[in-house]
Amino acid sequence: MKYASDFKKDNQKITMVTCYDYSFAKILNDSDIDAILVGDSLGMVIYGHSDTLKVSLEMMVSHTEAVRRGAPNKFIVADMPFLSTRKGLEIAMDSAHSLMKAGANAIKVEGVRGQEKIILAFIEAGIPVMGHLGLTPQYYQNLGGFKVQGKGLDAEEELIAQSRVLTNLGVFSIVLECVPSFLASKIQTEVDVPIIGIGAGVNVCGQVLVLNDLLGITEDKFKFVRHFSCLKKDILTSVNSYCDSVRDHSFPSKEESFQ
Repeated sequence: MKYASDFKKDNQKITMVTCYDYSFAKILNDSDIDAILVGDSLGMVIYGHSDTLKVSLEMMVSHTEAVRRGAPNKFIVADMPFLSTRKGLEIAMDSAHSLMKAGANAIKVEGVRGQEKIILAFIEAGIPVMGHLGLTPQYYQNLGGFKVQGKGLDAEEELIAQSRVLTNLGVFSIVLECVPSFLASKIQTEVDVPIIGIGAGVNVCGQVLVLNDLLGITEDKFKFVRHFSCLKKDILTSVNSYCDSVRDHSFPSKEESFQ
């Protein structure tokens, strides 16, 4: 298995997608993707919530297990759900342990301020940690909504400082979400670990996208999302074709029926 630091050393881009279920994970297992994130964005993409705050540890464990069964050969990172790192060390360690037992190779923690000791404890216990800065959805209410972060000199300096703290704690990589490209590029030069961007421009070590966005299944298209396919249209066409075939008695055919 190639480590994140090797990608940066070899000047090779890291590719990552967010996936939540067995069926898609099984396809990804045969793909060129480097890593899979089981993100708490499943609360919005799968369950239809307006944010990620309602996602429980049990939900994260269940989806991580499903993805691991589908993608036994991929590096999998699982999100620590909302407040799971804010209720004391024992609860945080138990939560991380549950995700690792479910099949995660590493966990992702949003933010750093007030969580330094928890993150360090994870790493010292042998749990690889991916950081997440910039637009951190679990903190969106404190950030003024789902907005670009790092605007203004003070905000820039704070993001750089947080990146340094995470690196010094020992994270193996950092997701940087919705920040100006120049700032993401600057942070990448400031720290030794790979930066994985989502809405952070091209001058970072890798990129992550939600698979449903990448495939063109979701309706909303954020500025940083590119639809590499249009599966929503294909799915609608296929389902409507099925409906027509049932209604005109052409499905199932004799060959598709037991005699």
